[in-house]
Amino acid sequence: MEIADFELERYFARWEFDVDHLLCASDPEPVPMGELLGMADRETERLWADLRLGYTESAGHPLLRAEIARTYRTVDPDQVLVCSGAQEAIFVVLGAMLGPGDHAVVVWPSYQSLHEVARAAGAEVTLLPLEHDQGWALDLDRLRAAMRTTTRAVVVNFPHSPTGTLPPRSTLDALVGLVEERGAWLVSDEVYRLLELDPAERWPAAVDRSRRALSIGVMTKAFGLGGLRIGWVVSHDQELLGRFAARKDYTTICNSAPSEILALIGLRAADRLLERTMGIVRSNLRQLDDFFTQQSGWIEWVRPRASTVGFPRLRADLDADAFTAALVEAERVLLLPGSVFGHPGNHVRLGFGRRDLPDALAGLTRFAGSHVAAR
Repeated sequence: MEIADFELERYFARWEFDVDHLLCASDPEPVPMGELLGMADRETERLWADLRLGYTESAGHPLLRAEIARTYRTVDPDQVLVCSGAQEAIFVVLGAMLGPGDHAVVVWPSYQSLHEVARAAGAEVTLLPLEHDQGWALDLDRLRAAMRTTTRAVVVNFPHSPTGTLPPRSTLDALVGLVEERGAWLVSDEVYRLLELDPAERWPAAVDRSRRALSIGVMTKAFGLGGLRIGWVVSHDQELLGRFAARKDYTTICNSAPSEILALIGLRAADRLLERTMGIVRSNLRQLDDFFTQQSGWIEWVRPRASTVGFPRLRADLDADAFTAALVEAERVLLLPGSVFGHPGNHVRLGFGRRDLPDALAGLTRFAGSHVAAR
């Protein structure tokens, strides 16, 4: 398999552990180990204390699969495949589902693997752009026109990264109607689900809306447990799940035993972890509202409706690549230029799920005060 370098991950490999502030982080404030273990119930305390560090069940620990299934309305534990993060789930799903002669439509900008894995599998890919000046809205007419007789998958990630947009719930109904009408699959990356600023706007899980839909989830974005590397895909189609599991035999085979028990603890304490994350997000957004008002001469954004990220646009004469490179050297604050998504706009990804956001914003403001003035 030939696959392009993952630009975002290569960028993070260069900078993530060599800066003071990750102002572009997509995951929220990581949960300390002791804090998570303090949330264990009696059963998971015993499982942790008695844990043996051998291989685990390829599909995932039965108790973990049952706990994941409970987060959906229509899913049974045997319809859950636990993976090493959402990245592995994306890799096995699109790699097993698509091949030469197939076509996929993928919302864009997006996490690179959502379209690159499909290309590497031999499928033709049509990127469906979201536009800043349209509020990052999903154009359903444009999607309908992009679909072909060979379209096997429509790939979406709402709440959306990197923009934080969330279309009306009726959009999901339209997506389901389209894939069912065309005999395609809806592959729904839902890693930012539960992070809606208004829970009333939350989409149902796609898998709960149609048997032609798959949902991908993870312990990272809502719960602050990215270091566990636990994600999953859920589907009602056992034949498809079997193909995903067979492909997983060539990646990780099975998951980390400690991570599965820690994920089980996390899911059973989901309300507490989510409250923790949303407390940070809401506090940071209040500060960002002030920031974007005060700095409106050189930066603007479509305020996110969900997730822990937004995609602000710099003033036209402030090249995003040059700006972010100079910022990290001057202030050790990292922003992510839109070029790592292949995006031609003058955008940067900004994360607001970390507790150090006030310090990071202070560094960005200092830098802009001199850099923008010099321009």
